[in-house]
Amino acid sequence: MNTPTIVKAGLVGTLAAAAAFALGGSSADAHGGLPVVNVPHANPRFGVQNNVLTPSATQTSVAWGNLPMTNPDTASGVTHYGYNTLDGAPLTQTKNEAHKTEPDKNVYLVLGGKHYLYQGHEIGPRGYVTRINLDETDPLKRVTLISDTDTAGNAYPTIDGITWNPFTQQLLLTAESSAPKGGVFGVGLDANGDPVHGGRATRLDALGSGGFEGIQNDADGNVWMLEDIGGTGASGGKVPNSFAYRFVPTDRTDLTKGGTLQALQIERADGTPATTSQLQSNPSDPFISQLHTYGSSFATRWVTIHTGTTGAFDATAAAKAANATPLKRPENGVFRPGTGFREFYFTETGDTSTSSTLPGAYGGVFRVSQTSSSADSGRISIAAVGDEEHTGFDNIAFATADDLLVVEDAGDGLHTQRNALDSGYVFHLADRASGEEYAAGRGRAPQPVRFLAEGRDASATFDSMSGPSYNDGDNEITGIHVSDGDPTVDGVLGAKLPRPTTSPAWRTFWTQQHGDNTTWEISWND
Repeated sequence: MNTPTIVKAGLVGTLAAAAAFALGGSSADAHGGLPVVNVPHANPRFGVQNNVLTPSATQTSVAWGNLPMTNPDTASGVTHYGYNTLDGAPLTQTKNEAHKTEPDKNVYLVLGGKHYLYQGHEIGPRGYVTRINLDETDPLKRVTLISDTDTAGNAYPTIDGITWNPFTQQLLLTAESSAPKGGVFGVGLDANGDPVHGGRATRLDALGSGGFEGIQNDADGNVWMLEDIGGTGASGGKVPNSFAYRFVPTDRTDLTKGGTLQALQIERADGTPATTSQLQSNPSDPFISQLHTYGSSFATRWVTIHTGTTGAFDATAAAKAANATPLKRPENGVFRPGTGFREFYFTETGDTSTSSTLPGAYGGVFRVSQTSSSADSGRISIAAVGDEEHTGFDNIAFATADDLLVVEDAGDGLHTQRNALDSGYVFHLADRASGEEYAAGRGRAPQPVRFLAEGRDASATFDSMSGPSYNDGDNEITGIHVSDGDPTVDGVLGAKLPRPTTSPAWRTFWTQQHGDNTTWEISWND
């Protein structure tokens, strides 16, 4: 068994500190911000590379791909944390290596006095959900299978997004596939963190079928979702083809009772909606450039696209028909702490290609502001504009009220184009000297500070060069997650101010997808 080593950022501390002037220098100060000094460069796409962290951070592996399940579903090949072994293939670095399953987003919960990390798996023959027991010192006893079948006993799709819904006591799972395959599933947990009903997942038809990835609750029990469905090719990129959604349940304690699914509509400056037909017929529409300009702000409203409890329906098609506004691959979102769930931030991945000449090609981070999370209208503005060096934004988490962690999933193609692997950034959203917000109608940009330059492990290097086509290549950063594990309604992400540098209850995790599929815990040191 190849056990990943602990990578300490102090090894590169001198170099990083010397380059602290770049891209905004340090985000640390006396007001509780993360003590982050800029890592000066991304790793090049060449050979095996180590992860490099900011000097104040260390990381420890908590699970990796070839750890066995304590309760495997051997008949289905669900036997290891990061591999499906149904075909009996070896675990790594051969032409016929086993299918890698890629644990994705993380959910940290403290249940029954134990500390658990839950993940869905997004690649492979079938979807499943695992649990890492963070208190278990023996790695061979650390990973448990939570779910790999639906209520009919069948396999369900591979899983991209995951969140904990304290109102229903369920893990909500998203399958990022076009209708009718994609959608939302629920897996119940008991007070001890164990699955109920044999771990069988319930498809939640009322939330629609689509390429959902990001999923997040608000304090009212609504469910917010982001969709990643790439559009058709145009000018080296892709037309906008994905939507932001909000589900308003009839009964927030039971999502099977149905409710109202809404999609976000953005109005142009003249008050008319920017629609799918407009933006797909003209993917160079000036509105897209305006939307990606610092200081811009546009009115939004939620348009109803479906009501009731009927069988699964095509949410993407319904959003288009309702004149919702498509975006360039929105992926994950989270509410900003301290705003009373009035500010929702989400990433837009963009075209992940330097050959795209379309506006908004490099995506960014958007903010939706409303008077409440259940309000029917609000405003959207760009909080961070992507560029060639900072793009492919995917997972997102708040580490403090002002420090937003954003990580890249640029993909092998863009890695090659820019000769740079993925990075994780801190965007500090407020000017502490003046107390003013960046990009809030003032045309000023928050500067990204690189806290992580991801490497490429030997398994991912093999896969990128000569591995089987069914396994991905370069490593990817995913699952950035900051939480104190509170499973109650008071613990919904965004309800509390995170304190990862001052309270041991607050913990930070990320997953180095592909290759060895290692999940790490980050410790922040002042």
